[in-house]
Amino acid sequence: MSTVSNPPVSASAVQLPADWRDFVALTKPRVMSLVVFTGLCGLLAAPGSINPVLGFAAILCIALGAGGAAALNQWWEADIDALMKRTSRRPLPTGRMARTDARDFGVALSCISVGIMGLAIHWLAAAVLAVSIVYYAVVYTIWLKPRTPQNIVIGGGAGAFPPLIGWIAVTGEITAMPVLLFAIIFLWTPPHFWALALFVRSDYANAGIPMLPVVAGQAATRRQILIYTLVLLPVTLAPWAIGGTGAIYGIAALALSAAFTVLALPVAFRRSGADDPMRPEKRLFGFSIIYLFALFGALVADRMLLA
Repeated sequence: MSTVSNPPVSASAVQLPADWRDFVALTKPRVMSLVVFTGLCGLLAAPGSINPVLGFAAILCIALGAGGAAALNQWWEADIDALMKRTSRRPLPTGRMARTDARDFGVALSCISVGIMGLAIHWLAAAVLAVSIVYYAVVYTIWLKPRTPQNIVIGGGAGAFPPLIGWIAVTGEITAMPVLLFAIIFLWTPPHFWALALFVRSDYANAGIPMLPVVAGQAATRRQILIYTLVLLPVTLAPWAIGGTGAIYGIAALALSAAFTVLALPVAFRRSGADDPMRPEKRLFGFSIIYLFALFGALVADRMLLA
């Protein structure tokens, strides 16, 4: 499987029974909350309407698909997770669950989500959902992550699918607006994730994962954070520029992206020592999560108030 060998697990640890909380942990609930939110925003901001029951089904499928992909990610990376402090307490590294159970759970959730999406909504949304699962579980997890420091750049597409899927669930087509929503998350992911990687880079180094701070160093990573932040700003304004949104979204996007840039500047130009608490990096990482919630919230508010 992975290039990192699986550390030995004691027999007693293997026999620990998994409970429902371990299966929930496999779905990465904190990550899923952002996935579900952006998918819901894509659905609510799309022109037209959808039956509330079908809309709920579409969002449930997005959540199940994301959870299935996360479970497959943890199945494949159980050995790597055991070597990293922030992931070592997950169900597989601690031996609370067999790897095959995690794999089967991930496959089941993925297949169920795509099947229900196709039967209840339509097959275009189901096809894009299937692509998103494969993108994260195979393209990013198996291929990109252990091989290239550009893993999070290319792999960022995995987390960018939910608003596209939500939009397609309503309209049944792919147009410029949902593609722009995809592009926003795609460009947001590198500065968001690299800010985290800067202050947990020793974890990645210990696990042999070629994240940018490990391979290229802090200075190069900081420059890339600023570059992607600057590119992100005009892309967030593009939905307003093409007439896909009104002033509520446009003003919010401008203000939020300006704040993002302001927080990225001290990260980009800072030279941190080994014992540096890296407060600017942590501030940027924390704000980046608020930023995406607020930006997509403004998208929905714009649609609801100006419709």
